[in-house]
Amino acid sequence: MFITRITSKHLNYSMKIAAAIRRFKLYHLIVWDAIFWLWFFFRHDDYSSNMLALNVTLLKVADLAVMVYTTNYILIPALLYKKKYVWFTVLFITLVVFTSWLKLYIEGLLMHNPHAFDLIGNFKRNFYDNTIPHFLLVSTAAAFKLVLDYAKAQRRMGEMAKENAEAELNFLKSQINPHFVFNSLNSVYFLIDKENNEARDALHKFSGMLRYQLYECNGHKTSIEKEIAYLHDYVDMQRLRRDDNCQVHFTINPGVKGFDIEPLLLIPFIENAFKHLSHHSGKVNKIDILLDNNNGIFTMKVDNTTDDKKALPVIAEAGGIGLKNVQRRLELLYYGKHKLAINKQDGLFTIELTIDTKQETAGI
Repeated sequence: MFITRITSKHLNYSMKIAAAIRRFKLYHLIVWDAIFWLWFFFRHDDYSSNMLALNVTLLKVADLAVMVYTTNYILIPALLYKKKYVWFTVLFITLVVFTSWLKLYIEGLLMHNPHAFDLIGNFKRNFYDNTIPHFLLVSTAAAFKLVLDYAKAQRRMGEMAKENAEAELNFLKSQINPHFVFNSLNSVYFLIDKENNEARDALHKFSGMLRYQLYECNGHKTSIEKEIAYLHDYVDMQRLRRDDNCQVHFTINPGVKGFDIEPLLLIPFIENAFKHLSHHSGKVNKIDILLDNNNGIFTMKVDNTTDDKKALPVIAEAGGIGLKNVQRRLELLYYGKHKLAINKQDGLFTIELTIDTKQETAGI
């Protein structure tokens, strides 16, 4: 029993250490530390002192790290994944050649013999001993990065397929006969007094919203124009429930048109604004909604006044889509192409979402 408790305790401790290493990417330091000491162990006899060997080894490892991280985290995402192959090739070759020459120059200074590693005088030897190995090492690290990114992309695609299948199954389970619903709504519509235009208009908008959810959201994407019409109907429905002390401003800039978006992606943020709107009696309770599109970057900003004493609002806490689910959906559908900022300050709750609509595919 005592041995079992110790084993379990040590296992939990080891798991926590492993999680911390993954979280803070400490494995990078572990790998480079191992490379440093292996390099020093096999090459320290080539130098006149251990201190010189340490300095030269540090220079070589740092030089290699600069090339690897620049290639993997700058050149590959910014150029290779965006199909700018010529620019990637030119800058990759320039990076390796320049850093190889700079490393040789600094190494010569450390050894008090700048001409020993002169690039021009010993071009063939230095190119063979330094530049070519650098190409191979950095290319290997880049290939490792590509494999990992491909695996992540495949895993995301699998998660999306699984979640889409589950969502479709849940939809089929909960689906009711839409003809019955619309026939019932039409019956209620004609039962309303003809003079009560406000009630008829509200029911008409509700019918349009329901029709959009049932028939227009079956595909993976819908036009931004249809999504905006749905948002307008929702906002108009909410206005009917509010008094004159509530002001809602819905601004759509002219550039918001001509692209597709995932259906029902934006509505939770507007629902959240109405749900957590302040209830001030002495001043205006306000909601500002702004949609913009600039050079393919779609922006949605929602501001609403909120009570200062309340905690940070959570999107649709009960009965709806929670904030974590919205963020999860954005990660799956717009991985690497969106930013979501949430802030509460001085009685104003702000959500700002940006999506890069230029890219058609996520990941690599």
